[in-house]
Amino acid sequence: MLEKAIKGSKTYWLWVLALLAVIAVGFMFYMRQLDFGLGITGMSRDVSWGFYIDQFTFLVGVAAGGVMVAIPHYLHDYKAFGKITVLAEFLAVSAVMMCMFFIVVDLGQPMRLLNVLLHPTPHSMLFWDMIVLSGYLFLNIVIGWNVLDAERNSVPPPQWVKPLIYLSIPWAISIHTVTAFLYCGLPGRTAWLTAILAPKFLAGAFAAGPAFLILLCLVVRKFTNFKIGQAQIQALAKIVCYAAITDLFFFLCEVFVAIYSQIPEHLEHLEYLFFGLHGHGALVPFMWLSILLIVSGILLLLIPSARENESVLAVACVAVFMGIWLDKGLGMIAGGFIPNPLNEITEYVPTMPEVMITIGIYASGLLILTILYKVVIGVKEELAGT
Repeated sequence: MLEKAIKGSKTYWLWVLALLAVIAVGFMFYMRQLDFGLGITGMSRDVSWGFYIDQFTFLVGVAAGGVMVAIPHYLHDYKAFGKITVLAEFLAVSAVMMCMFFIVVDLGQPMRLLNVLLHPTPHSMLFWDMIVLSGYLFLNIVIGWNVLDAERNSVPPPQWVKPLIYLSIPWAISIHTVTAFLYCGLPGRTAWLTAILAPKFLAGAFAAGPAFLILLCLVVRKFTNFKIGQAQIQALAKIVCYAAITDLFFFLCEVFVAIYSQIPEHLEHLEYLFFGLHGHGALVPFMWLSILLIVSGILLLLIPSARENESVLAVACVAVFMGIWLDKGLGMIAGGFIPNPLNEITEYVPTMPEVMITIGIYASGLLILTILYKVVIGVKEELAGT
């Protein structure tokens, strides 16, 4: 089926070439980072995880969000999602690949990645994060490819695929749970020291992942002959709405606990993010914009007439997706280091090399997604023509 990825229109090849150009620019900046070291980033002794790990955390959620399509389709026989299940699985493949790229660039020297394999430490959450991410990548590649191949040949998927499908559902939840445990298991970082961090991560994942999938479905429907029905998109929109509400509720719970308990470390963290602390407030406008976008997206999705208008729906999905990205892809990790355990403030702002490397990795993920979706669309269009 891969041959379908090398057959496309002029627009398709221009898009691929544009992504390759962006990847090349990002790679040049990465070569500079390899030569000079992580000193070219905005990270420091006090803020040792920055923009790269922000993106890793966010994209784990995007990958896990695909389970909101798998559960209704495979467990509850919601046949409407049958058309887009493979799209969700291949989105997860692309997102997990980007997660791994961000881990590599954050390590400084990529050879250090071998330490996890050569010197495994099961008591470390990083070891388990490697296990669940690589396992989830394998599951989605195998399931997505075999289900698509079976559909192409008009036969049921092989029986051995079904146990993998059922395994992939709890596995999807595990990848973001283990990622949350990386943070809330650090007693020196009070901002992350909350039992609801994993549920909050999952709520954001179940909003951001399906929101991006809706946008992809709208793009696919507009530019190809693969017609995705209104039922699938509207069902996903409701999932995004409820998940975003849950994510906002968990955030408000943390605000209440911090204010009511008057625990200084929790209060100072929230004060820094939303009002600034001791004259430092680099993230304040972004965090308020995050709340505004999430609330706006929820309101648009709650109104049936607005949700059923695809232009408004697209705006709502962009708002929810970008709002959660600002929260987890910008403020969540770096903000968790401020103030440090000694109550000192070292602000973090991504540098140009960090931003360009990040853009390059996103372009690589979009290239992987483009190739996989080109195969899916080619199979769907082939079946529609028979």
